[in-house]
Formats: sequence, C-alpha cells, structure tokens
Amino acid sequence: MATSIITTDDLREFKLELLDDIKKLLTKQSDAKLKKYLKSAEIMELLQISQGTLQNLRINGTIPYTKMGNIIFYDSDEIQKVMLSNRIHNKRD
Repeated sequence: MATSIITTDDLREFKLELLDDIKKLLTKQSDAKLKKYLKSAEIMELLQISQGTLQNLRINGTIPYTKMGNIIFYDSDEIQKVMLSNRIHNKRD
C-alpha cells in the first residue's frame, strides 16, 4: 500500500473546497422557497402538531384552508401570517 504525505497546503485546499461546498448547499436551501400550497401532513410536520390539533385550528377558524375534493390545502403565506399575528411577546420587569 502506497502512502502519501499530506501537507498543510493540502489541508488548506481541502478546507477551502469543503467550505465552498457547504456554502453551495446552504444557498440551495435558502433559495428553495416553501411551496405555495401545503397539504395537511406537511402542515403537521412544519408546525409539529397532531392531526387533532390541526383539525381544531381549522374548525375554530384559526387556520384558513381550501378543500378540493377530499384534499385540504393550506396557503403557506396565510399560515405565516397566522403565526405572526399570534406571536406573544413577554416582557420581564
């Protein structure tokens, strides 16, 4: 088995390549926007809530939705608005 010597220049080059790859991955993730319409399973995963909680939020009118056939869709912009409008700021005296 042949051995090769790794120099500090090799390590520096590897580090720069690795950082470049990480930046590319992060850029792809930030560019990938949330879909316009989400299904119930996606909302439950996104908000970390159960199916019953999601149903209660629909019933009491907290979360707007659209039903087409047997599929319920949620507008991602509307969900974000609901989240922002229900934000609570606790102030400590």
